[in-house]
Amino acid sequence: MDTKATIAALAALAQESRLAVFRLLVQLGPEGLAATKIGEQLGIAPSSMSFHLKELTHADLITARHEGRFVIYSANFTTMNSLIGFLTENCCGGNVCLPNGTCNTHEEEHS
Repeated sequence: MDTKATIAALAALAQESRLAVFRLLVQLGPEGLAATKIGEQLGIAPSSMSFHLKELTHADLITARHEGRFVIYSANFTTMNSLIGFLTENCCGGNVCLPNGTCNTHEEEHS
């Protein structure tokens, strides 16, 4: 992922409703959900929902597919993983990062 795409993704997520939509779609997995159902679950008006979905789609964080008369939205896990990879690239200077936020350096391994 390049810097421009990273900025677009972070900008799209830097809004409460869009972040909530994205997190919901991540939880739902590849099945996704129709826009109306997303709005109902999160309490977002349909007029606002279309704007937020457009922004997330433009940042390539979600994808849309047609199922009958519905448009189903789901998280784009490839973009999500690329974003996480970009943000954590070179974490801990190439050493293994531990869950507690510390770095496992070679010196620590031999202590």
